[in-house]
Amino acid sequence: MNCGVKFRRALPESRRIVVKIGSRVIVRKSGRPDIRRMKQLVEQLADIQHRGYEVVIVSSGAIAAGMEALMMTERPKAVPDLQMCAAVGQGRLMARYAEYFSKKKIVVGQMLLTHDDFDRKIRLGNLRRTLDHMMRLRVVPIINENDAVADEEVKADLSFGDNDYLASLVVRQIRADLLILLSTVDGLRAYRKSGRNYRVPHVETINKAVYELVKPPLEGAISKGGMDSKLRAASDCTRAGCNVVIAKGTKSNVLINIMAGLDEGTLFTASAH
Repeated sequence: MNCGVKFRRALPESRRIVVKIGSRVIVRKSGRPDIRRMKQLVEQLADIQHRGYEVVIVSSGAIAAGMEALMMTERPKAVPDLQMCAAVGQGRLMARYAEYFSKKKIVVGQMLLTHDDFDRKIRLGNLRRTLDHMMRLRVVPIINENDAVADEEVKADLSFGDNDYLASLVVRQIRADLLILLSTVDGLRAYRKSGRNYRVPHVETINKAVYELVKPPLEGAISKGGMDSKLRAASDCTRAGCNVVIAKGTKSNVLINIMAGLDEGTLFTASAH
């Protein structure tokens, strides 16, 4: 593992990009949507799309938007309540994206998916054709788990990785060149024996040793959170020939920096085969 400067030089050459926005990036600690953060990300995404890149967004945040509409102060725990929040919030989430992107002269389209859509051949073919057609006409697809009917994710309280796995499935279907996973951490954090951690700039191969890096060495150390799911998604995508960057979505101009080939987050390079 090293800084991987030469590998980052290839990122601006990517053509098709999937950007996954985790709920904690665009949701405040109170559970309410972070409007300012959404606008900042849309500005960066619009800039990237205007440069000629094909952009697909996988965005969480529907449940939070539903909580806001229903005036809930705490995230519910019961699955029916979570599904109700998702049903109420998904339209509000998309309305905000549509409003912010329209100011940048960009049209967006919504796709709500379940795991069944990837398991059935006809649905999968329709999914792929729809995404290809949208990107060809410069429409930005915004994808989310259909939480109102698919309870796999909400039952496990986001144990599927807050759409990390969904993003990896999309990457493989559209043959994306780059997946950017936006989180609240600035990449893979490796623990030292002292308990302190540091950012790993570049990973060439995701193996057991890499997973071990994110395990706190001392009892009571800070939890690794959702990094396992991100590493699994990165592993699937790099094996499919797609570069992956895990970066801090709350950092100013993070997407612009990544697309400029700067040392942002952790870069996982695509396999050679």
